[in-house]
Amino acid sequence: MSTAAATVKWLYPGMRVKRWILLAIFGIAIGFLGFAFFNHAQPVDALTLANRIVRWIAAKWQMRVEDHPAATWLGVGLMVVAGGIVLYSFSRLTHSLTSALNPAGGDTRLVDVVHRNRVLAQGPRVVVLGGGTGLSTMLRGLKQYTSNITAVVTVSDDGGSSGKLRNQLNMLPPGDIRNCLVSLADSEATMTDLFQYRFRANTAEGLRDHAFGNLLIAAMCEISGGDFEQAVRLSSRVLNIRGRVLPSTLTHVTLRAQMEDGSVVDGETSIAHSDKRIRRVMLCPDEAEPLEEVLEHIRAADIIVIGPGSVFTSVLPNLLVPGIQEALRSTRARKIYVCNVMTQPGETDGFSASEHVKAIDTHLKRPVFDYVLVNTEVPSLEVLNKYRKSGSVRVEPDTDRIRALGYRPIKGNFISQTDVVRHDSARLAEAIMKLIGY
Repeated sequence: MSTAAATVKWLYPGMRVKRWILLAIFGIAIGFLGFAFFNHAQPVDALTLANRIVRWIAAKWQMRVEDHPAATWLGVGLMVVAGGIVLYSFSRLTHSLTSALNPAGGDTRLVDVVHRNRVLAQGPRVVVLGGGTGLSTMLRGLKQYTSNITAVVTVSDDGGSSGKLRNQLNMLPPGDIRNCLVSLADSEATMTDLFQYRFRANTAEGLRDHAFGNLLIAAMCEISGGDFEQAVRLSSRVLNIRGRVLPSTLTHVTLRAQMEDGSVVDGETSIAHSDKRIRRVMLCPDEAEPLEEVLEHIRAADIIVIGPGSVFTSVLPNLLVPGIQEALRSTRARKIYVCNVMTQPGETDGFSASEHVKAIDTHLKRPVFDYVLVNTEVPSLEVLNKYRKSGSVRVEPDTDRIRALGYRPIKGNFISQTDVVRHDSARLAEAIMKLIGY
């Protein structure tokens, strides 16, 4: 459609914009009249018609406009009225356009749509690597600063709904990707609630414990002829997300752990529930190929965030994909590791912040990040006691040891004080953006 045809379309019946455009024109006309009075009907090329109307009105009122003091005040009054009419018509026009863009209601405003599409589109390029709830929490904060976000998600999950779909449909696990899509979503709450809805125990056996979003991604994968990357892209459109969500690899990988007693455990779920201490983890097969798009986004990034999330089962699986470490070392982006707030039973029992960093370093040829963000705030005693019952304790912020390892610690209060201990998305995003002066 040509530009002219598209412009004329605004005047079609039912668009509900003509009345407000006409009202604005009426307001502008009154404004011209007001200025003509204010100018005492002195010749101004742009006001010729208005001047004639003012002279006609003055003749009817038997008033000499050129030197009558009332003309000035009448002009000011008319211009004020005109400004009010124009502003009101503009606000109604905006409301009419917004209701067309968002017929379901809600608090979406046209200015917010423009802000997202224009301002946030010019924001810094951020790449986030990880998985689990920690990653999705952080994305909620980052999307307030930029829509140039790429979330690189691990695909080694083999438990729950993701594990079932992986085994039954031979597809990559969609769970962590679903959580990231929801976190970056710009759609109404009903749609995000739908994506996160999980069928309960009283449901038919085939649907039990499945998240609706996982099933939708599985359906998209079937529609796309088994193309998982395309399935994620289509699901992103459904939720109208800010940014991109990409799997770290399209290769079907299994996470394998070597324990401190020399035994080997296969599968992310088995590793997380093992009562043995983890020495190191690896991917099987070890020749998994990264997405070229992931490598491109890493190289072009302004800032790269690793974590938060389970060190061995969410963070490291991404870093172990061949090519990703090299891309991280070659980029000029600032790179930061976000340390967990609480230890994770079965994975990081008793780990301090520096031991989280050491666990990652052990698996890398050379460091891939420069900064370590560490929470120094202490949660309430009540909450800490609740976590202690499940074997989880606060991660000690031993920033001196982190500095001794060659990293620059970023200390602060980065948690939300609720009945659970997790990062506060707004504080986390603010600290990250400060690294690049944003």
